[in-house]
Amino acid sequence: MLGSFVQFVGLIGSPRVTVIITVLIVFVIIFHVWAMVLEMFLWTKPLGRKTFGLSKEDAEVSKTLAANQGLYNGFLAAGLVLSLLVPNPDTAFTLQVFFLACVSLAGLYGGITANMSILFMQGLPAMIALTLLLLT
Repeated sequence: MLGSFVQFVGLIGSPRVTVIITVLIVFVIIFHVWAMVLEMFLWTKPLGRKTFGLSKEDAEVSKTLAANQGLYNGFLAAGLVLSLLVPNPDTAFTLQVFFLACVSLAGLYGGITANMSILFMQGLPAMIALTLLLLT
């Protein structure tokens, strides 16, 4: 087991790890864009209600709050997209650290306060990407 860890540490900073980080960031982007669509546009529709386990009445009452939450998810996705597009590596790194930290904290908070699956679906990919990014 120690040998595997040492072998992994040897990969830090390699092109392989950079690809893994990028794939994780793209996953986080896709997750947040989908969350934005669900919360802003599909909240009161059958798919949105089923996804979040809401009655028609509860969805109608909470649709403004959900849309606001969706907007924040969109901002997180946009920040990570920007981090992949900026040509300056230092700026890209800073943006990635900031937005991955935001997503990680949101996932942790959501997992503790709302549903543990949020920690795994939202938080964990961002936490892994952030950890790898900070180790490179």
